[in-house]
Amino acid sequence: MIEFDLLLQKAGHTVPEAAKLLGYSEGHIYRWKRGEETPRDSVIRLLQMEIESRQSHSDAGDFRFIDLFAGIGGLRKAMEGVGGRCVFTSEWDKYAQQTYLANFPDNRPVAGDIREVDAADIPNHDVLVAGFPCQPFSIAGVSKKNSLGRAHGFDDETQGTLFFDVLRVLKHHRPAAFLLENVKNLKSHDKGKTFGVIRRKLTEELGYTLHTQVIDAAHFVPQHRQRIVMVGFRDAVPFSFEDMMIPLRGHKRMRDIFHPENGTEEPEGHFTLGPDAKVSDKYILSDKLWAYLQGYAAKHKAAGNGFGFGLVDGDSISRTLSARYYKDGSEILVSRGEGKNPRRLTPRECARLMGYSEEFRIPVSDTQAYKQFGNSVAVPVFAEVARVMLPHIVSVIESANEKCLASVG
Repeated sequence: MIEFDLLLQKAGHTVPEAAKLLGYSEGHIYRWKRGEETPRDSVIRLLQMEIESRQSHSDAGDFRFIDLFAGIGGLRKAMEGVGGRCVFTSEWDKYAQQTYLANFPDNRPVAGDIREVDAADIPNHDVLVAGFPCQPFSIAGVSKKNSLGRAHGFDDETQGTLFFDVLRVLKHHRPAAFLLENVKNLKSHDKGKTFGVIRRKLTEELGYTLHTQVIDAAHFVPQHRQRIVMVGFRDAVPFSFEDMMIPLRGHKRMRDIFHPENGTEEPEGHFTLGPDAKVSDKYILSDKLWAYLQGYAAKHKAAGNGFGFGLVDGDSISRTLSARYYKDGSEILVSRGEGKNPRRLTPRECARLMGYSEEFRIPVSDTQAYKQFGNSVAVPVFAEVARVMLPHIVSVIESANEKCLASVG
């Protein structure tokens, strides 16, 4: 039953959790998900009540924002943390949608491919946030495009890229501010030409002021993760990244995100087991894979390359967690002591490494969870950016309201 499966996603329950909550076997839950049987009305009502209770706290907000290329909602958590209310979400990946709905049970669907959404169908909003993918931009001269009868101006250079969809929404709605995130190398891509296009579109053609900063998440979490942060405002405001309260780099270490394995936390799913909540043996590398990774590292070291696995302990700051972590975990392997094969991080440890709270629900497979956290933003970084943005967002909104009242008067 489609309705039941969607309710289960919004409630954020795995099949075993749903079976325990609803008092039915896991077999019943699976048959309801597949539509082979119809659950009782009382089951549907119970799930609806739980979702409504979770939604009630997010109905109010000081400003409205939209969440594009939302992933699992890292930028949304940052904006909600300073009083924002999300009024529209777009994310194309069905598994990311599943995790998003489990943690943000909105009373509206998540839109899929933003390219298929008309800007006019997106609700009015004060802030646009987006962690847009960076595809290569085709940069050609306007004169050449004229000679071919092709579009130029706003539509040239970005048409066919996902950044174009950010631009068309900004152009249509003219929100007070935006917050964009991308990889550090965006600035240097194609010898800086790609970022030059982005800057020109946002400032010269759309009229926003633009502030950029590369921030290493290692100031906030025990992970080197450099990302470019782009903040823009419709009006000139005294926003500055220097107003951020950035902790000392390295004040967090990997021990802060590891499972303690001493019984001080409850076992969780298949991540940790037994009374001491020990990490499951499934995360320990096999002899074959560990031998391969060691051989691979030795080969590249002999060739003078820096490629190889990253081994961490409690005192470490890790490499960047990537979406490929599910393949072999090589960038962040947890040492288990001399003579023992290392292990991967569990998905819960990955969530912690990205700054998500313990309440964040992980309703998908390990493979999908690794991809999702590897593609996510480090939440505390953007929570701090949002904090510094807030008074300027409010200022632009209030200024617009005053102008509107003056024109009416």
